[in-house]
Amino acid sequence: MNWTLSHDKSWPFLEKNYSWVADMQGVEQDPVYHAEGDVAEHTQRVLQALIALPEYARLGPLEQEILWAAALLHDVEKRSTTRVDPDGKITSPGHAKRGELTVRQLLFKQVPAPFDIRESIAALVRYHGLPLWIMEKPDPQKALFSASLRVDTGLLAVLAKADVLGRECSDSQELLSRIELFELYCREQSCWRQARVFNSGEALFKYFSTEGGALDYQPYDDYKSKVTLLCGLSGMGKDRYIQRFHPTTAVISLDDIRREYKIKPDDKTGNGRVVQQAKELARIKLRKGEDFVWNATNITGQMRQQLVNLFVSYHAWVKIVYIEVPYARWRIQNSGREYAVPEKVLDRMLSKLELPTQDEAHSVVYHIEESVTY
Repeated sequence: MNWTLSHDKSWPFLEKNYSWVADMQGVEQDPVYHAEGDVAEHTQRVLQALIALPEYARLGPLEQEILWAAALLHDVEKRSTTRVDPDGKITSPGHAKRGELTVRQLLFKQVPAPFDIRESIAALVRYHGLPLWIMEKPDPQKALFSASLRVDTGLLAVLAKADVLGRECSDSQELLSRIELFELYCREQSCWRQARVFNSGEALFKYFSTEGGALDYQPYDDYKSKVTLLCGLSGMGKDRYIQRFHPTTAVISLDDIRREYKIKPDDKTGNGRVVQQAKELARIKLRKGEDFVWNATNITGQMRQQLVNLFVSYHAWVKIVYIEVPYARWRIQNSGREYAVPEKVLDRMLSKLELPTQDEAHSVVYHIEESVTY
């Protein structure tokens, strides 16, 4: 795999050709933790520190490129989240989570990357602070296991180390010690450079969905029905997926209900009624123990969690299927639909896209059609 974000990695080139790099200039950081200056200065120092690390030198070319891209993008959304608090402190709450969404959008649309590479970079950006703060989480073990399902913890530790070395702060040695402890904790919990292993998808889901769930517990298989919850942007091919893989399974489609009652996609009140009617149809099938496919975009974790909780409350086994085709094909497919979605609406949906993670259901599948070349 020869994918690269940019062959020319000089800062002047990056700043000139990528607006999101140029945006880093002038974004303030708290001088207590970042005496080196703004986000642009910090990011350049992180990149320099990264390529000088022996841990980085030991990696293969693709892993190096993934880490380099994550380092470049790790603070990309400080531009939109930075604020000055009443006490004068400069903070950027939520910049990592928002940064993940931006990375996904950039590497899907602007600089297309293979799905696995894109999501590796997005996850590194999302969790880049975890090695420093893992022990301050309400449940460090669960936080670590969840992250390990998405990110290579070894690469994450290297990124965190470069992040610290790219700062000027008084507690850098303490922060580096935290990264060492993070590695020890990962090894102790069988999560170093690998995802935490569970006995089954059902056991994994039970652990994450239950307060104080036991690691080795194997749930009893007493499911009354199977629900397939589709997830994907409008125009990605969910209907085609149903025709191919579930031709005889009942389908609850929000689009069909919306069209039946002539409700426009931007009618919030009307769409609320659509969702409630769809849920009632689901309850009828769940009470009867009937299998069905839930066909809607479901692009945020909150949307999916509400639905999964509903289905599970009726003892259903739930599989989430995320569907994606390359950006150019997506746009063509949408324009060829009988009910095409406006381009601006598609862009807005893309900016909010949260991919389903392995801990959201009994089974999570990614149905991805890649481009031939990158």
